[in-house]
Amino acid sequence: MTTSSLRFADPQTVADLRTFTARARANDDGGMRLVGAGRILAAYVCTLRPTVLGEAVPTVLGLRTMELAEEADVDTTVALGSVLDRLAHMPAGDVVFPVPTVTVTENWAGVLPPRAGWEAAGTVAVEVLDEAAHRGIAEVARSLPERAGAPLVSSARIAVWGRPLDDVPGAVPAGAAFGAFSLGFLQPGMSATVHTNGRWSRVSTARGHVLVRAAAVL
Repeated sequence: MTTSSLRFADPQTVADLRTFTARARANDDGGMRLVGAGRILAAYVCTLRPTVLGEAVPTVLGLRTMELAEEADVDTTVALGSVLDRLAHMPAGDVVFPVPTVTVTENWAGVLPPRAGWEAAGTVAVEVLDEAAHRGIAEVARSLPERAGAPLVSSARIAVWGRPLDDVPGAVPAGAAFGAFSLGFLQPGMSATVHTNGRWSRVSTARGHVLVRAAAVL
């Protein structure tokens, strides 16, 4: 049995979900996996993923956890547009979110990161991640002609977002910096923690988590 609606702890949490969803949709107009157990909701989105079979680009997920006012049991993947539409129709100050009933299929949503077994790798200033994200975005833009075909776009993405970040412990792919920046997780003056677990890396700040699954080595 799954919950048909979620009651958030307060209106600010609803506003945070709205901002998170809008930012995620600007990156990838796909889906959001909502996983709720007890009074915590985990919302997963994808900011970067392979676009063609065999592309050596890491899968980069964003995660926000939110407090609920009531216990919930939900595990569903729904369109980001549907989430925003439901949020837009909620009256001001309302905290009851009707979960979209139409589900979507997302390849990334079928393989979520592990919950246990993470090992601490260190910390990094968010300014390092912010600089890496801006540098990578500019580099991708410079390397592509005005009408780039899929092979050129793929090569640029691999070259920039697949390489390890400098000055970041744990050999974290640069795609993590892009994910953290694009989802608004980088607050100046703070630091991020880095954890690893097999092919997965996790970069966490007070605003959310970025989870990266390294591309498979063929």
